[in-house]
Amino acid sequence: MLRVVRVEGGVVQGLPAADPRITSFKGIPFAAPPVAENRWRAPQPAREWEDVLKAYEFAPVSMQVRQEIDVNNIYTREWAVEPDIAMDEDCLYLNVWTPANRSDEKLPVFVWYFGGGLQVGHPAEMEFDGERIARRGVVVVTINYRLNVFGFLCHPEITEESPEAPANFGHLDQQFATNWVKRNIAAFGGDPDNITIGGQSAGGGSVMNQLTSPQNEGLFQRAIIQSGLITRLYPGGRTPRFLRTLEEAEQDGVRFFESLGVSSLADARKLDAVYVRDKYLASKAFWGTVIDNKFNVGDPFERLLQNKRWPVPVMFGHTSSEFFNVPQVTTPDEFKTLAVDLFGDDAEDFLALCGFSSGNFDEVLRQASVSSIEYAIRIAGQVNTDTGVNLPMYYYNFDAEIPGWDNPGTFHSVDLWFFFETLAKCWRPFIGKHYDLARQMCHYWANFIRSGDPNGKDSTGDDLPRWEPYTSKAPYGMRFADQAEFIRDQPSDIMKFIIGQYFKKNPL
Repeated sequence: MLRVVRVEGGVVQGLPAADPRITSFKGIPFAAPPVAENRWRAPQPAREWEDVLKAYEFAPVSMQVRQEIDVNNIYTREWAVEPDIAMDEDCLYLNVWTPANRSDEKLPVFVWYFGGGLQVGHPAEMEFDGERIARRGVVVVTINYRLNVFGFLCHPEITEESPEAPANFGHLDQQFATNWVKRNIAAFGGDPDNITIGGQSAGGGSVMNQLTSPQNEGLFQRAIIQSGLITRLYPGGRTPRFLRTLEEAEQDGVRFFESLGVSSLADARKLDAVYVRDKYLASKAFWGTVIDNKFNVGDPFERLLQNKRWPVPVMFGHTSSEFFNVPQVTTPDEFKTLAVDLFGDDAEDFLALCGFSSGNFDEVLRQASVSSIEYAIRIAGQVNTDTGVNLPMYYYNFDAEIPGWDNPGTFHSVDLWFFFETLAKCWRPFIGKHYDLARQMCHYWANFIRSGDPNGKDSTGDDLPRWEPYTSKAPYGMRFADQAEFIRDQPSDIMKFIIGQYFKKNPL
């Protein structure tokens, strides 16, 4: 077993995982601490160390709101089980699980970006244990990165100081860590030329940003985007606005410095990190990705549709009850006006599909509600086919029955317990069918990470149900419910209509 390895900073020692055939290395520094003069600066190389680094524990999580266990909040109930977890601005560390016995095995590599709206989250969450994926012959890496004000503040002084990297420090951390993996993963038995990046929610959005950044040539060979490819049909709603221009973000930063009581970048860098965090939280800001024309050169979804992305296979999907875009209207007249604004001469067709003449307005709104993620994926899948790019794209819908006193449905992020096959860590009373489904899902993931094709054998020796790529002529996907089942159903009539309207306005 590879319990001790040498990386570019020095020697690190890991521990046997629960399965001693897997070695885990936790808390390996991939960059210098982003403190003092490195606050609001692109990640810098990690310092070397002399003694053996005992990589036995997760490093502190990024600065963020301190989560408190609240039985009325499904997310803290599900994952915030350690409210006193160590937190520090010095947070740029990663974790590795490897099944390798030798450094020359060239195993496929999976690099994971956690979600949390670019505001909260960390790789030490229970569901992100990489052991089960590693047991399938994959080297798993989970990385930490800067969040909220520490990861996404901009300011004219920062731009003047570092015009080549003025923004998106959280995304640059992800990129820097993935480059570290490419340079060092061979020591853990991994193949630096067979890397898959993956993430869920804002982590999936981060994958989108890495996938469409012009800076990432050759950095990875595949991408997994879970609940992270999204676009809106109806205006309004409460979806946070992640994408800002650099000029907008700089002015946000100027106002924030005023709230801090400082007038210069140098003074802001001297402030206590908890004070900076608390001022950000009090401001109710929600800062994320910036179009800086360096790392990010435009809306990642639009760039994906323009085929301005790295040409790698992609797996993407969603849970069946997350991110539904609902018309923000309160009366039938408002709904009709919205339909005309969106669809013009075709508004009557839309109204008929929604059952507008029935007089049951609640049912009309229900019929009109669509999954923003499914909508985005189907648009991207059609573009991929109809423009002749034809890179492999695999689509899934997670629709399993989720047990628990709260009757939660397939809420946002619940699929993580299954893909990482970590159900036993959850408080929910999962039973045999859930463990069988998780086993299948984890196999599909590992197969895709290995080769770009999710198909292969189950642990039983049987073939997994065949998962075919998504195309405009075969717009089908895998449904994960009681078991994995490839569904050859066409999209709903409403979905087909609104996709047709999209391409009517945006011809290929």
